[in-house]
Amino acid sequence: MESMWTPSKDRIENSQMTLFKNYLNKEHSLNLNSYSDLHAFSVKNTEVFWKSIINFNHISYAGSLEPALLEHSFENYTWFTGVTLNFAENLLKKGRDSDIALNFQHESKLTRLVSYAELRTEVKALQTYLKTLMSAGDVLAAYMPNIPETVTSMLATTSFGGVFTSTSCDFGIEGVLDRFGQSEPKVLVAAVGYTYGDKYFNLEEKLLEIEKRIPSLEKIILVDFLGKGVDTSKFKKAIEYKKIINENRSDSKIEFSKVPFSHPLYIMYSSGTTGKPKCIVHSQGGTLLQLVKELGLHSDLTQNKKIFFFTTCGWMMWNWLMGSLYFGSTVVLYEGSPASPSPEYFFNIIERVGINIFGTSPKFLKALEDTNAQFGNYPTLETILSTGSPLLPEQYDFVYNKIKKDVLLGSISGGTDIVSCFMLACPILPVYRGEIQCRGLGMDVQALDDKGQSVIGVEGELVCAQTFPSRPVYFLNDKDKQKIKAAYFDQTPGVWTHGDFVKVTERGGVIVYGRSDATLNPGGVRIGTAEIYRQTEGLDYIVDSLCVGKPVDGDVDVMLFVKLKSGEELTLERKKQIKDLIKKNTTPRHVPREIHVITDIPYTRSGKKVELAVTRILSGKPVTNLEALTNPDSLKEYYQFIS
Repeated sequence: MESMWTPSKDRIENSQMTLFKNYLNKEHSLNLNSYSDLHAFSVKNTEVFWKSIINFNHISYAGSLEPALLEHSFENYTWFTGVTLNFAENLLKKGRDSDIALNFQHESKLTRLVSYAELRTEVKALQTYLKTLMSAGDVLAAYMPNIPETVTSMLATTSFGGVFTSTSCDFGIEGVLDRFGQSEPKVLVAAVGYTYGDKYFNLEEKLLEIEKRIPSLEKIILVDFLGKGVDTSKFKKAIEYKKIINENRSDSKIEFSKVPFSHPLYIMYSSGTTGKPKCIVHSQGGTLLQLVKELGLHSDLTQNKKIFFFTTCGWMMWNWLMGSLYFGSTVVLYEGSPASPSPEYFFNIIERVGINIFGTSPKFLKALEDTNAQFGNYPTLETILSTGSPLLPEQYDFVYNKIKKDVLLGSISGGTDIVSCFMLACPILPVYRGEIQCRGLGMDVQALDDKGQSVIGVEGELVCAQTFPSRPVYFLNDKDKQKIKAAYFDQTPGVWTHGDFVKVTERGGVIVYGRSDATLNPGGVRIGTAEIYRQTEGLDYIVDSLCVGKPVDGDVDVMLFVKLKSGEELTLERKKQIKDLIKKNTTPRHVPREIHVITDIPYTRSGKKVELAVTRILSGKPVTNLEALTNPDSLKEYYQFIS
């Protein structure tokens, strides 16, 4: 197969990846020539590799890098136990005062530029206030759009060892409570409203309900970024964000608190098929190292570049994007609908802003293709990154034939679980149609067959055979570690099982075939089916339900199958009721594209719904392990929904 794009000699020689390779060769008397050599070294010499990431990037820390790792198993988190550092300090140390840190773009064409000097001043003001309410280890939650105040809130919180957690404004009450009710924030930063598709959504009633139902909250900081007005008198614990900044603004520098490498940084949420979302705790040090590696080496981000990723604060790509500040580069934030006023207008933000690295999803690229848009030359555009679902081979054709021939199209894949990626782009490798360029440095990614053997060139289960710094420190409310073991380590003991089917190609690339578990993934946002079942089980005409994802045009459609009580019908009115209920209490992404009546739902002999079997049917894949089902004949009914 011929490559669709090959980096120029100049691009290869000047890339951060090549500079890092040369650094390793010099420091350790090596002769690494290719990316394959570099990756092999990084997984065979994992401690040397991660210490080199720290030293090459001049990450600020105190203490000793020895030992880099106490235990090489996944049992405990033992990375860099002699190191203390601060995530926010590192993110804010390189940007020159006059350089633009944040370039905010809103669907209404509202824009705002925030320099590094302005960002530091605002972080200091908010930090001063937060330290009167919070200590290291306390949680601040953000129920926010993708705006500069969200970035400031994260940096101010983590600057003194506080823990940051966030979700997007389109989450309903129950979705917010399922998350923040577990992480127990002391402070909530929340927008009073937002727009999407030019429609304004007032959040005051939701916030009043949240104030009542999260007992840990001591203060709610209200953000009015659209100038609609704030009435704090409605709340018992509210104060306006602008008031805090104005009253605490000073010329003094931010006081950063160095904390242990494993100190909590983020709480993120991922859910499987049962119970509430799992609360995944990520470390200050591990997250920093991984993001610096992925953005600097794999994305070739430097101080003079502008990076953009379309994301909400409820998706891990927001947290990933924030790592870009480390390089002193400009982070472009976008809030609103990519379809408003049109996908073409949205995409041309590249030209209007001068973006170098543009982050998107297969779903958006498909929408863009369907518009028959007219594209410019995009002279600044070096890289298009895509994630959320596998990038289809035809979408490579679209990008290179219609958008730009000289661009690195980098499909990347990882997850909330690791706040980073297992497979990534690479500025020194060619791009092949339908294939992720490489496995990430330091990530011992393999595909295992049914016998647990590592295989090349055939589909297998994605695993990571060695521990890595951005693995979770722990889950909340999991004292005996049973939740985290069940999530990643029960299937194949001793290695991380991620839940994707992949093929590692002979040239070292990776093809992703989709989820191997029952977790839904529409638009790249992981959704646990339990969140949907909790809405349907209260409807008196439904006996049982099954929710799965169906692959469609490179994305996933949420499909809901319902078993009705005898004599009941699924009318159009009832379909609307189900969708409205799910949207109200979760998010618009949870709403099923289709709802169908079925007569039976498959269960295992131990009483578990068999979502994965139906998922495989809808994906056109064979179903195995039928002997584990109490009612295997129930699966026959689902084949009619393949087309």
